[in-house]
Amino acid sequence: MNLAMIGLGKMGANMVRRLVRDGHHVIAYDVDLKNATELAAEHHNVTAVSSLEQLVNDLATPRVIWLMVPHQYVDQSIESLNDAGMSSGDLLVDGGNSNFNQSMQRAEYLHSMGIHFVDSGTSGGVWGLENGYSIMAGGSDEAIDILRPVLESLAPAKDTGWGHVGPAGAGHYVKMVHNGIEYGMMQAYAEGFEMLDAKREMALDLQQISRIWQHGSVVRSWLLDLIADSLADDKTLSALSDYVEDSGEGRWTVQDSIDLGVPTPVLTLALQMRFRSRQDPSFGGKVINAMRAGFGGHNIKSSE
Repeated sequence: MNLAMIGLGKMGANMVRRLVRDGHHVIAYDVDLKNATELAAEHHNVTAVSSLEQLVNDLATPRVIWLMVPHQYVDQSIESLNDAGMSSGDLLVDGGNSNFNQSMQRAEYLHSMGIHFVDSGTSGGVWGLENGYSIMAGGSDEAIDILRPVLESLAPAKDTGWGHVGPAGAGHYVKMVHNGIEYGMMQAYAEGFEMLDAKREMALDLQQISRIWQHGSVVRSWLLDLIADSLADDKTLSALSDYVEDSGEGRWTVQDSIDLGVPTPVLTLALQMRFRSRQDPSFGGKVINAMRAGFGGHNIKSSE
């Protein structure tokens, strides 16, 4: 099918590549025109445009437009698309990490103009191009049916790794909790490897241990794979800072757990430990950054 992708960063560009591999035609736009033109040079099924007006004009109606922009710019993008001529019957997807409350409000706003809205929690990071993306989609049945060919192409397989999880807002809510769990898992690995690193009298080889755990262990996972790969490149993770950012979803998860009265001590403490990392240096912080750099292509502070 024909669709547009707005935002061609680390994930957006690779999502375009995965879509065109499966036969879709994508109109590509980014605030940096170079990102769009480079994608168009790679594949004849990508058309680069230099403005949202051109994007709206070139895309046949009803339009399918996928946003992959930071959550701070979603409202601005919606207003710019409205000004450019987005119209009733079109479908807008927010595939970034927006707050679910805002997604519900945006869905209501767009519904008043006859525009479908899907909030797509999207996980897979820089590895999604080859492995596929885990997609948690929220929206009406009608909207999901329209978008289904795109979701099936982005997912690891046609019927695997994606799902219609509920009404508008549900996609970003599920992704928010997903990222809260991610915080807890990463913190557990970080603390364990910090203990191993601290047991200096045993001269433990952390890279060897990570490789052992990759096979048969109950703690094996993709996150462990990322740790093992990072330790293979740098056994002390000397190039990484232990300063760990939080991108928002962890805070939202903890806040909603308070609103719901649901105890989440592990997720809450994992978030608090990210705050601690900005005060005192630790090997555990380096381990977390090794995983973040590996799965998401996040900008990581150097050790200097």
